[in-house]
Amino acid sequence: MGVDSGLPDFRGGQGFWRAYPPYERLGLSFEELADPRHFAEDPELAWGFYGHRLQLYQETVPHQGFGLLLKWGAEKPGGTAVFTSNVDGQFQSAGYELVAEAHGSIRHLQCTVPCGADIWPATDLRLEVDEDTMRAAGPLPECRACGRLARPNILMFGDFDWISLRSDEQLRTLNDWRRRHRNLVVVELGAGRAVPTVRRYAELASAATGALIRINPREPEIRHNRGVSLPYRALETLTALDDLLTAG
Repeated sequence: MGVDSGLPDFRGGQGFWRAYPPYERLGLSFEELADPRHFAEDPELAWGFYGHRLQLYQETVPHQGFGLLLKWGAEKPGGTAVFTSNVDGQFQSAGYELVAEAHGSIRHLQCTVPCGADIWPATDLRLEVDEDTMRAAGPLPECRACGRLARPNILMFGDFDWISLRSDEQLRTLNDWRRRHRNLVVVELGAGRAVPTVRRYAELASAATGALIRINPREPEIRHNRGVSLPYRALETLTALDDLLTAG
């Protein structure tokens, strides 16, 4: 979904390295960098990776497809709700209120230890990152409770310290919404099989109606043919669907 807003596509080593050539020179993959151990072993490397992404996400304007989904929901009794594995905060920037972020949010921080369950916004966080080395310089974010190093409130690979309370509450709210509005149409955008969190949730949410629209240029297949498979990009597909909905 975010790629059509100009955000990099991290799928596969080549896609990630095209976005961040310094990591190709270092031989570091996305999975290796998205590992919480770097905050203990090399915090400048860890915050170079996440600090650069945070600034990019804060500056990116969501594309028109976000608005189309909101418009369709505004015409229905239940409105629009979102379940996402993205950590970029683009749905909130586009005006969505009911969003469940299954893997957390780069726009929120927590303690690396952690010393407690506190989660707080990264609203004013700006880090200087050397784009040749992708390492952060200057003071790094600190836990507002104990003063030790802070980290993004994101579920990373092999992560046993992620504080999930914020995401858990979001998911409870979304599931309550689902119980009140059972006649759902589920539009799934760009959710792959490698980390199938979104695909599984979309299939579960649409099980009663079979009204699943899977939009994915790489992996559009739907099991048991319960839904519509569209092997295209997000923005072009949402725009074409809106043209069909508004025709005549």
